Amino acid sequence: MPASSDHSPPALSPALSRRQFLATVGALWLGAGLGIHPTPAAAFDPQRLRQSMQQQYGQAGLAVLEEWLALLQQLQNQDIQAKLRGVNDFFNRRIRWVDDIQVWGEEDFWATPLEAMGKGQGDCEDYSIAKYITLKQLGVTSQYLRMIYVRARIGRSQITQAHMVLGYYSTPDAEPLVLDNIVPSITPASQRTDLDPLFSFNSDGLWAGGSSESRADPLARLSRWRSVIERMQTQGFI
Repeated sequence: MPASSDHSPPALSPALSRRQFLATVGALWLGAGLGIHPTPAAAFDPQRLRQSMQQQYGQAGLAVLEEWLALLQQLQNQDIQAKLRGVNDFFNRRIRWVDDIQVWGEEDFWATPLEAMGKGQGDCEDYSIAKYITLKQLGVTSQYLRMIYVRARIGRSQITQAHMVLGYYSTPDAEPLVLDNIVPSITPASQRTDLDPLFSFNSDGLWAGGSSESRADPLARLSRWRSVIERMQTQGFI
């Protein structure tokens, strides 16, 4: 896959495709039937976010959070294209791509936006989650947004690696626009011939491949997504 900055992940061989990807796909089916549903969401609380960031990441983290809060004010009344561009650029510039094992000491850790901004580092899931939550805070509802797991081809080779991007759907059946941390421009999915979608999800559903019909409760089937939701509630995002 072409790299646009030092955010780009290292190429992996087909036999060594990321273990966290395999674990996540397995969790889709192992979690079936758990009957887990979202708890009532608390109100977005900027002051609690400031306190959480200050406690965990100090003044440096707090400065980035203030930039993020200013971004929300700046984009609040803008059209959807401006929101997509602004959010995509914000996180692509402020988070450096680093593998989970180096940042968190774990093979697969999904960070909240606060944790990603506080560390200033993250991997593809962290970019996608941060962009998703920020756009929701800007009034873009879940029906227009999905986090999409893909297999990404590296450059001109047949080597692939697991990757996550955020998709914006103008309608449920529309071709999504792809927000990515590797390719900085927002492009229609049909132009990203390097990406093969496997499944997508948001707060409301989980879809296989390019299906337009949800097949599962994401909180029941994605334990890492459930953990992110719980931590965001504690931190003051939702």
